[in-house]
Amino acid sequence: MENRGPILVILSVLTALSIAFGQGSLPRMRETRAVPRVWDDKALAELEVPLADPNHSPVHVSSDYYYKLPVRPVYKSYPVYPPGKEPPNYIEWLQQQDPEIAFDPAELKTESDWIRAGELVFDAPIRFAALSDRTIRNPELYKAVHIPVSRDGTVPFLRYVVRKKGVVEVGDASCGQCHTRVLPDGTLVKGAQGNYPGPHITAFRLRQRVASSGDNGAEILAQNRRAVKLNFAAPWIHSDSDRADDFLGSIDEMIGSWEAMPPGVLPREGSSRRYPPQVPDLIGLKDRRYLDHTGLVIQRSIADVMRYSALNQDAQFLSRYGDFIPAGENFSQLQGSPIAQSRYSDEQLYALALYLYSLQPPENPNKPSELSRRGEAVFQREGCAGCHTPPLYTNNKLTPVSGFLIPEEHVGKYDVLPVVVGTDPSLSMGTRRGTGYYKVPSLKGVWYRGPFEHNGSVATLEDWFNPERLRDDYVPTGFKGYGVTRRAVIGHNFGLGLSAEDRRALIAFLRTL
Repeated sequence: MENRGPILVILSVLTALSIAFGQGSLPRMRETRAVPRVWDDKALAELEVPLADPNHSPVHVSSDYYYKLPVRPVYKSYPVYPPGKEPPNYIEWLQQQDPEIAFDPAELKTESDWIRAGELVFDAPIRFAALSDRTIRNPELYKAVHIPVSRDGTVPFLRYVVRKKGVVEVGDASCGQCHTRVLPDGTLVKGAQGNYPGPHITAFRLRQRVASSGDNGAEILAQNRRAVKLNFAAPWIHSDSDRADDFLGSIDEMIGSWEAMPPGVLPREGSSRRYPPQVPDLIGLKDRRYLDHTGLVIQRSIADVMRYSALNQDAQFLSRYGDFIPAGENFSQLQGSPIAQSRYSDEQLYALALYLYSLQPPENPNKPSELSRRGEAVFQREGCAGCHTPPLYTNNKLTPVSGFLIPEEHVGKYDVLPVVVGTDPSLSMGTRRGTGYYKVPSLKGVWYRGPFEHNGSVATLEDWFNPERLRDDYVPTGFKGYGVTRRAVIGHNFGLGLSAEDRRALIAFLRTL
């Protein structure tokens, strides 16, 4: 008998299998995946950099408590269109659809399956409201607020969901709502610094409610007190936690605080409407050592991204900050059994993390040129690479803010660059996300991002390198703050002394990254 060799034997077996399964196609082999356990008590205890006041660093609920929370089903969802742009009889068609669960881990056999499922989780709303309670189909909203529409004619930040046949709901609070950007030409970039004008939409809705309330918004203001405390209070920092951290003096203050935020800036949970953070870009997440502008979470593996996602989709409200629990009864204690809340499954979080790791930037239209090459020389000459080190264009370190003394126990334990760049420390010293640090951001993708700085004070790179921003009479082109018309955008003086030509070249180089 002829010795066909191991390679030919394997080919013969594969051919036989393909014939047995028809049309010459091989069976789809299921991958064995070990999904990390998200709520691991030891891992969570070491997940975060201590807060600036370490006595109030969060202590998260036990794994026993967490896994008693019901899992969120991920329903099939449908696009939202601007008024007058929906397909004919679209809402009536949606009312005829049966509820459908879109995420089923039993169907996930390959990594590409998991990534596609992760995109479903990324886009899945976790809060729902009846169509009658929302203004998303109100033409007046679109006149008052510029809501970006993607090239396919949809509003990509929201989704319609059918959880009960005949009932169409508007779903929001998905990951994608904040981390989706529509470029000027309608290109959709998932995972980017988002440009959903959520704060302006909130302000529009509040004004409508006040106009119809008949009490000048007093009841609305009262209803918001618990929500404000839940989301923003840090009573160990502010003596009056109902007020000092946010705007609750009048309904006009509250609405004005929302209107003061440009797209790309949002008061995420644990921050503040006084100093909200810039929405971070998630593209390139896999290469980042610290997450959050304040470097709160340490990324050691994909499991930490899963934990970070779980915390930021409501689990953080269960955490104890000293004697303060945002979701606790009287903000001080949790009920004996899990509160009426839900969580992602470990499989959903794993798929989401794989999807986030897979994200790629859009094609960069800014190609290298003679001007950008001169800018790269300026970048090297000025020592920018010391903090924004190629190829990631970040050294993945933390820098202390003004007024924060690096604790001895942090030296060697965390990646700290002991250089104060002098930007506004409020987010890192005055909120329950505050660690006393800011992380060194990556410069990759700045061509499609903005506004810039950790609180989005400037709209463009030209504004960032404008030395006039250090003056008290400067008008910030991004986030100003409620009731503010002029203020200095302080800190990060690097590059402000460049000649006009060097500045133009440096910006040209940065836009190629």
